[in-house]
Amino acid sequence: MFRRAATISAALVASAALVTSAAAGHPVTYSTITIAVEGPQTGAQASNGQDMLRGVQLAVRQYNARGGFHGRMVRIVRADDRADSSLAKAVARRVIAGPAVAVIGPYNSSVGLVNLPMYVKAKVVPVQMTSTDDTTGMGVTVQPKNSQISPVEYDFIQTQWKPSKVSMLVDPSAYTQSMADRLQASLETQGVLVTQVPISDTQTDFSAAVQQALTNNPTVVYLSTYFPQGAAIAKALLATGDPARCFAGLANQDPAFVIQAGIPASRHCRFSGVPDPSQFPTARAYVKAYKAAFRKVPGTWGTFTYDSANILFQAWEKAGTPFNYGKVLARLRTTTNVVGATGRITINATGNRPNVPVSILSVNAAGHFEVLSTNRGNT
Repeated sequence: MFRRAATISAALVASAALVTSAAAGHPVTYSTITIAVEGPQTGAQASNGQDMLRGVQLAVRQYNARGGFHGRMVRIVRADDRADSSLAKAVARRVIAGPAVAVIGPYNSSVGLVNLPMYVKAKVVPVQMTSTDDTTGMGVTVQPKNSQISPVEYDFIQTQWKPSKVSMLVDPSAYTQSMADRLQASLETQGVLVTQVPISDTQTDFSAAVQQALTNNPTVVYLSTYFPQGAAIAKALLATGDPARCFAGLANQDPAFVIQAGIPASRHCRFSGVPDPSQFPTARAYVKAYKAAFRKVPGTWGTFTYDSANILFQAWEKAGTPFNYGKVLARLRTTTNVVGATGRITINATGNRPNVPVSILSVNAAGHFEVLSTNRGNT
């Protein structure tokens, strides 16, 4: 008989890490198959985490409505890591202790570096959302990796703005630090002077950091941050009246960035990112179903977790079982040209997606992200 996930300790509740059933009151039985969804479902990045959760919930509802896996319904457990790597192991342990056969997530690279090896060792199939290349091989992913994002950023900044000096405000977490380092290395090959200004992941007042970044009169200020920090920095940058251009890395792409920074500050920046769900021609049905199910406009990353769940279900069908880790992972790594909400999906032998839809974005007068250019990798 499957075991229920262990009750969360009072200490972990106090720190807001959470692993709970999305089907409260419904016992785990042989007739159900459990998957976990891990991400920042509370805390500063909760808008991302909740959108990710809803993307999976929608995919599960649709799969169950079609009969599930040979009549067995899929059940979700929520795994809230608050984007905090110090909670990563505890969250993973509770997922592993329960009956989950797969996990969709985590999202934050700093979290995934800690607990993805745990999922792999425990044979819980990870369909993960991290972008650091250091997690390549730990399950599979449908979203872009650092090495796929950085060239798009470099090409835009170097071609469009031809900077002589670039200042970077850098969050020290795994993804943001590595993205800053990659871009700096590329720019320095062209003789660009690059200066990094470190910021704390708990910082809220960025006025001094912004002034430090502007000291050497840079052509571009690059924000290697997550959106709560990036929004505050963009607002502070605009307030200085400095003519330096603002470029915000992909982890800033969230509707909450615009809400927190305001439309004028958001429009002052360019972003690396992915098309909005409404801008994917293959996401029309997803957008319509999401709005009907949740009475909300879909965010950025739920589209990717929706696709993650659907390629997982397809792998189960091809493997003939959800319970054989090796067979399911092998089928996931031979996913080829599947039409998902985020376009056509192919997964290679390393578990990565070679045809990722990385774009350069701006914010329009209505406060919505729109595509300026794309790498054409997903056509």
